[in-house]
Amino acid sequence: MGWVNETLVREFVFLGFSSLAGLQQLLFAVFLVVYLFTLGTNAIIISTIMLDRALHTPMYFFLAVLSCFETCYTFIIVPKMLVDLLAQKKTISFLGCAIQMFSFLFLGCSHSFLLAAMGYDRYVAICDPLHYTVLMGYGMCLGLVTAACACGFTVSLVTTSLVFHPPFHSSNQLHHFFCDISPVLKLASHHSRLSQLVIFMLGVFTLIIPLLLILVSYIRIISAILKISSSVGRYKAFSTCASHLIVVTVHYGCASFIYLRPKSNYSSSQDALISVSYTILTPLFNPMIYSLRNKEFKSALRRAMVQTSYPVN
Repeated sequence: MGWVNETLVREFVFLGFSSLAGLQQLLFAVFLVVYLFTLGTNAIIISTIMLDRALHTPMYFFLAVLSCFETCYTFIIVPKMLVDLLAQKKTISFLGCAIQMFSFLFLGCSHSFLLAAMGYDRYVAICDPLHYTVLMGYGMCLGLVTAACACGFTVSLVTTSLVFHPPFHSSNQLHHFFCDISPVLKLASHHSRLSQLVIFMLGVFTLIIPLLLILVSYIRIISAILKISSSVGRYKAFSTCASHLIVVTVHYGCASFIYLRPKSNYSSSQDALISVSYTILTPLFNPMIYSLRNKEFKSALRRAMVQTSYPVN
């Protein structure tokens, strides 16, 4: 036993769906269908935005980037999860676990800041429409996406370094289906309170700061909408923000529940269930919420389908 305790952990064993051994083949089929549908949906959204010049606007530029983030996010987690559902040995190397954590944190954190950028885009479109094309030019849009990725890269790099810095001498059984922060931290032999505080504060920075920026944007947006005399005009202005609000609510609701709780309230089974929703379901629903509620996008999709079916020689 003493030899086991002194041996460094070189791989982790996933136990996320071990309590559902009899349902793993069914889960594989369901998750595979959802994953393929997610890839197809996001591919259609990205290609439609690229092909139709009418959609070459800041809002759809951000939507295309969002779809790219969602596609990459699922690619990091879901294929490995699908393999593990059918495999007897559900393991990942120590380095592979660190890479997976860094990658999904990078995309998840960038996603948070991208939502703030999308909120700012809606603010400019509604509160300062005459200067919208000047304020939200290509350079500004590219700069906002670059800033979101830079923040995501910094947070993910620091967090992953702190999580994997201490030695792992004890158990290598990870009660999750991917390398998330809390399950891995539970296996660490020692973690200083300072490093835990830094990890928590980075989570607060990633979630609260963008959320505050979004709230400020929507306070100004609601104030501007209430000044519109026509009820039709108010409805049209608000409808352009409804999809963004739904995505923000789902994203920050799930992420806050997972990452901003006291460590004493951690529940592996509960967190695994919530994680399924934001790693498999939200990447499917978020782009669909934006596209299916949008008449302009649906018209562009129909035009793209016609051009594909009957190409002009």
